[in-house]
Amino acid sequence: MNRRTTLRAIEATAVLLLFLQAVRVLFSVLFGVIYDAIFEGPITLAAVVKVLLVLLAFLCPLLTPRGERAWRRTLFASALLAFAARIPLTVNDANVRLAAGVLIAAGSLYMATLVRTRPRLFMPTFIAALAGDQLLRTLGHTFDLGLRAWWLPLQAVLSLALAAVAWAVLRRAEEEAEPQARLGILGGLAVGAALFLETSLLDFPNAIARLSGVRYAVVAPLLMLVTLLAWLAYVTDGYRRLQLGEGRRAAWLVLFTLLAVIVGFEAAPPLAAAGLLLAQGMLLLLLGGALRARGEKAHRCPGLGLALGLLLFLLLNFAYAFAFTYAYTLQFFRGMGRPVLFVAVLIVTMAALRRGQPAWPRPLAAPLWQLALVPLLLVILCAAVAWPPSLPTPEPAATLRAATYNIHYGYNTPWQLSLEAQARTIEESGADVVFLQEVDAARITSYGVDNALWLARRLHMREVYLPCVEGLTGIALLSRYPLLEQGGRLLPSEEEQTGIVWARLDTGRGPVNAFGIWLGLSPEERARQLEVALAFIAEHPGPALFGGDFNSTPASPVYERIARAGFVDPFIATGAEPLFTSPAERPASRIDFVWVRDLRPTVAEVLPSMASDHRLVVVSVH
Repeated sequence: MNRRTTLRAIEATAVLLLFLQAVRVLFSVLFGVIYDAIFEGPITLAAVVKVLLVLLAFLCPLLTPRGERAWRRTLFASALLAFAARIPLTVNDANVRLAAGVLIAAGSLYMATLVRTRPRLFMPTFIAALAGDQLLRTLGHTFDLGLRAWWLPLQAVLSLALAAVAWAVLRRAEEEAEPQARLGILGGLAVGAALFLETSLLDFPNAIARLSGVRYAVVAPLLMLVTLLAWLAYVTDGYRRLQLGEGRRAAWLVLFTLLAVIVGFEAAPPLAAAGLLLAQGMLLLLLGGALRARGEKAHRCPGLGLALGLLLFLLLNFAYAFAFTYAYTLQFFRGMGRPVLFVAVLIVTMAALRRGQPAWPRPLAAPLWQLALVPLLLVILCAAVAWPPSLPTPEPAATLRAATYNIHYGYNTPWQLSLEAQARTIEESGADVVFLQEVDAARITSYGVDNALWLARRLHMREVYLPCVEGLTGIALLSRYPLLEQGGRLLPSEEEQTGIVWARLDTGRGPVNAFGIWLGLSPEERARQLEVALAFIAEHPGPALFGGDFNSTPASPVYERIARAGFVDPFIATGAEPLFTSPAERPASRIDFVWVRDLRPTVAEVLPSMASDHRLVVVSVH
């Protein structure tokens, strides 16, 4: 690879990495916009305009130039726009992030032009971008380092450096010509489906870990390894030698990919994790078959295939989001998360069976051991960072503090990502055990962050997570004390699926059971759920804490039933003022509680923090 091609590869990898970050931000912002439209209403003109802006950004491939002279200027201008817009993307404001994200997503024009004029560069740079995205999120314990406030000056420097690279590429002599490629309709749909799979599941070690039940510390380095092995296949002569895009070999690869996905969805750990990891590698190899060399013939709309693929990407994301919010949209989508993912897999694999010559990547002129050195170091780095830290055991204390916190998927009321503020709120409470509700584990609509894992690492606590909705949304329990046992149970739900999570804590002064719960929205459903939850609690006698978002006030049958089951409300027992807990900005109701059994409450309070849309409740017991 000569110097100008190297610079183009750096530029392309950077643009594609920023595109991945931007779409994650855009869907997170749109989640807040659509959520408010559904619950607060009515749908405003501003909300419609925001959705249309995202749609227009994904249609930018339609502007892909047909002439040979314009493509270099198009690549330069779209890259420069992405590098400049990436700076404000760091600012934690929904409107600023939306505007910046739309400008970066317009970099889909860069993607379409790259596919047409430099098809051999697309797959290696796309996979390198996926690996870079994994690295940034792994270094931040699933919370992308590039979205932290302290990253802003660093991003400004990086953007200037990347702009210099883009300028150097533009000023150099014409690059060696490659056969023009056309990403046809099926190929474009394959790219859109692959983008959906990567940004929803396969490029997220926390998603694979939660769905398979295998530890994140194991999955993170293995996913980086699998991704970079696919990269090595493209930058060496391996992809051409394997002839993965042709005939019978492609058919076998498609079959094994489908089987790997089915195993990943249905098998028990660790086989499930192995299936999803294999699916990642094979899908990346299959995607190369979507890029077909078509000769020099000009086409009226060379970016049409990718534009349609990005519309499919948008559609699949909406369908997947409805699978999590079926209780508020269409009941049909209940349990449809995995079928939506499988449809995306089918689209990618069907594209790989097309006839035609793949755009073979040009191998790098370097020994394999040199090419493998950086991937090996990245895998080792991911393993070191992802490995859980050694947590100290607190000294036995006379007082145990327990809190409950509905963290609203990591957002505050105006839909700013506020996990750091929520962590500071928990620190301020001094809680030894925290019950969390509305906990996302790896959804594109909440920046792909594993809320429970990140908070546990940030607060140096142990975590127990119970997936309730599609394996990636649920409830959690954090504890400073060692866990003797842990478990949980899903509760009968016709609306949004809920559950109860449990851990037996070794407090040093005797074991204490801790139960966290999240009850449904309707009185009838809450009554059924509570009976199952109390039966589960009865299986674990002894001192107990019982906290969560009960969606019920002190005047409700739920409150009365819990009191009859032998639990005490610490606010009543201590004579503390029973302050409202929801919503956080102007509290109007008390629906978040920490109940106690066979323990003596001494303090009960509600913290004024507005880091979530609920306020944190904390009690002290002896």
